[in-house]
Amino acid sequence: MFGIRWRWLLIALVIFGAWRFFSSSEVTAPPGSIAPKDPIQSKVSSAQSYNVDGYTLVPLANYDIEARVLSKESYNIGREADLSPLDLALGWGAMSDSLVLSKLSISQGGRFYYYQWQNEPPIPAEQIASHSANTHLIPANSDVAKKMNNVRVGQVVHLTGQLVEARASDGWHWRSSLTRDDTGAGACELFRVESISVR
Repeated sequence: MFGIRWRWLLIALVIFGAWRFFSSSEVTAPPGSIAPKDPIQSKVSSAQSYNVDGYTLVPLANYDIEARVLSKESYNIGREADLSPLDLALGWGAMSDSLVLSKLSISQGGRFYYYQWQNEPPIPAEQIASHSANTHLIPANSDVAKKMNNVRVGQVVHLTGQLVEARASDGWHWRSSLTRDDTGAGACELFRVESISVR
């Protein structure tokens, strides 16, 4: 009886381990841009703000992006993590091409996205910067949050919502970039995601 229990426990652990591996493994794609369109940014029709966990979110622009997930990083420490528990490094155009990405080393940390290359970049460095971005995601609801957490590196995501500025009563604030060609501190998008689809 004791042996049978251990056997079933071992089987359950193997199944769970396989599920974790396949649900988090990177999705591959053949060479060629799989998210060719630039993000669409437009003016907000109204500046209705949102209250989230004691923070005020002020919409700055509507944002619609279809992009390849280059990297994914979760956060649970700090004020920023209260609002945005997940960052996705996103690439579109040439930065969604497997051939280009195979020649780059991509990582995330400290709410930043990093890329490196050996010898020469596969495309001009300015194009790398203007066709990829680290994006701080704020889920608009629990359904969006669940879908965000299940995203895998290599998948193409379509996200819609608003770029925002987050404010707190003590003066703390966190503002989204509103351009795609900036780099360094302040260049990330702070994105309240209202809808997400994955392919």
